[in-house]
Amino acid sequence: MIVAGKTYVVMGLLDTESIAYAAGRMVESLGGRVVYTAQNERMKNVFFDRSDRLPDDEKKRMDIRYCDVTDEAEVHELFAGTGPVAGVLHSIAYANPRTCLGAEFHTDAVEDVKFSYHVSCVSLATTVRHAQPAMPDGGGVVALTFDTGRVYPYYNWMGVHKAALEALVRALARRHGRDRIRVNAVSSGPVASKAASKIPGFNELSALWTERSPLGWDLQDDKQAVANAVAFLLGPYAAKITGQVLHVDGGAHIIADDLRPDERPAAPGA
Repeated sequence: MIVAGKTYVVMGLLDTESIAYAAGRMVESLGGRVVYTAQNERMKNVFFDRSDRLPDDEKKRMDIRYCDVTDEAEVHELFAGTGPVAGVLHSIAYANPRTCLGAEFHTDAVEDVKFSYHVSCVSLATTVRHAQPAMPDGGGVVALTFDTGRVYPYYNWMGVHKAALEALVRALARRHGRDRIRVNAVSSGPVASKAASKIPGFNELSALWTERSPLGWDLQDDKQAVANAVAFLLGPYAAKITGQVLHVDGGAHIIADDLRPDERPAAPGA
């Protein structure tokens, strides 16, 4: 799993509802040291510092640094200051919900599409490039994706960028095998978070998981299952796994239609 005492970088902290936060806490519970990143001080102040779900002393204990992944100099500076790193979680994506998401796929906002692609896909390559010198013993890099095998309503350009991200994971896995760096992705089912709340039609999208997950899916509680998978792929137990997409979605991505009543998972304890 995680190597106790080693440093892991968790990029994309927004608030205590984010997968980044859940994954970071999982790494810490296993003995890892976590360096979190937020985009900038304003984003941290607005979304993380104002959260009342975590005591102030706990917030102050966390090592949170700033890194805008569209600025290569900031990514370089981040990893120049972490010391040796054993693993990196890239939990970063963005699309303007008014132009790149919603009921209509087509948009004239080409610059928004390009920016979304930069943040959601290209930044992974930038991250690995600058993390590599800080990973002399190799390690794991994990990106977060969402089922790209099917087309979902409202998800639009983010679905396109996630497909590109998965292709990039495979390309980086080939390039950095010589550095003993494993690059994988976790394809998560929908989870309740601030970021998800900005996706138009998110409730309709997430309802598909209720109808199609053989193991069931809980928007809030199953965030921990995603964090567990991230911790596995970051650590040495995944030593020979690279270029893969691990689906943590209750099995929904394998189902072609809604489950029959007799196929639905039983309630806990039933």
